[in-house]
Amino acid sequence: MSLEIHVARLAGLVEDRPWTENLSAVVGAAPGPVVFTTSFGLEDQAITHVIASARLAVRVATLDTGRLFEETQALHAKTRERYGLCIGTFSPNAEAVAALIARQGPNGFYDSLENRLACCGVRKVEPLRRVLAGSALWITGIRQEQSADRALLPPVEWDSENAILKFHPLLTVKADELHHYLDRHQVPVNPLHSKGYPSIGCAPCTRAVAPGEPARSGRWWWEKDAKQECGLHVHHGRLVRKSAS
Repeated sequence: MSLEIHVARLAGLVEDRPWTENLSAVVGAAPGPVVFTTSFGLEDQAITHVIASARLAVRVATLDTGRLFEETQALHAKTRERYGLCIGTFSPNAEAVAALIARQGPNGFYDSLENRLACCGVRKVEPLRRVLAGSALWITGIRQEQSADRALLPPVEWDSENAILKFHPLLTVKADELHHYLDRHQVPVNPLHSKGYPSIGCAPCTRAVAPGEPARSGRWWWEKDAKQECGLHVHHGRLVRKSAS
């Protein structure tokens, strides 16, 4: 079956109904193994709750970059305990990290965009390739409200960088709807969210944001003219067959 047909078939299952039902429908129709990557943010915790509660056939994995907040690590443990999930944890290659630090120092990512992308490449992008290996569909917690680039995404796309189908079940879900879902189901969340951290990544690269600032403006905030992305989600070369509406 061609890529166009796979994308169109899965996109056709995304209807005007609760996102939880769309998630179950797309997972059930996936052309092969399904993987969900979580960084334990609000969106990811909501998706984890559905996967565990509905016992969906989805492998759950996370990237431990070695620079995460202690609060994130604590939530990882709490999530495993709450849902009884086996969350595969993928760390960067130790030799690659050592070589990176030898080149740019422990915090060289502050010095240039090139250095920062090199750090993300070692700590995130390479481990992600190992996470995705052998899977046909990748579920993410991307929402349109998170950034201008993400606002243009379709619910189902072909990720040519990683050669995998990609599904964003929360794409059109608004922040208030997400918070209501989390509260209603008493889903555990990172306490940093209540301290002004809407988007949480590595500790040295994440700060709190002021009221009214974009959600991802606290990520790599020193890069005034760069997109707040690490390279995990490449927003070009997409194969699209249905809009989010």
